[in-house]
Amino acid sequence: MNKLKQRWGITSNFQFIIIFVVFAITGSASAWLSKPFCEWLGITKEDFGGWFTLIRLIIIFPIYQVLLVAIGTIFGQYRFFWAFEKRMLKSMGLGFLFKD
Repeated sequence: MNKLKQRWGITSNFQFIIIFVVFAITGSASAWLSKPFCEWLGITKEDFGGWFTLIRLIIIFPIYQVLLVAIGTIFGQYRFFWAFEKRMLKSMGLGFLFKD
């Protein structure tokens, strides 16, 4: 736990707990929101069969990214989650979206 706190630059156990709560809420919320979004787009399991899960995961990804920063901000951890978001997107080759 201390290695992760040091890697993330976290100073207290309370901040560590808040960060994990934000990750949990964000994951659940993005999965929950993807269902009505898929319905709104007309994407159903009946129409897409085995591809439905992949399509839904692709839809969840941007929802998750936005919610992570938004919910992190609500919990007072904007700085941590914005830096986390930039690192993750840069590692995926999307670093051109951000100016250094």
